[in-house]
Amino acid sequence: MTASVETKILFQPYRWKSQKRGPDRLEAAPAIECKIIGDGLRRIEKIRAGGTGFAGAQLVRISVDVEAGDYGEPEFLDEAGHVPARDE
Repeated sequence: MTASVETKILFQPYRWKSQKRGPDRLEAAPAIECKIIGDGLRRIEKIRAGGTGFAGAQLVRISVDVEAGDYGEPEFLDEAGHVPARDE
């Protein structure tokens, strides 16, 4: 049996979520799968230009073992605006 590993390019946008108490916080909106990196980079540029309602976004490449449901470590390709802090 062979593993079915796919590489996916994901555009992960974020929005500000209002809190009853305390400051607003970032919330992930649904991720969008891009067919090619260029599609995701165009979306990132729209975030940079302020042409969306999103606070920020990240573009990542990730390997997925479809049969096992395992995800590899994401490779961050680009980001714009307000995004959650990440360990490097």
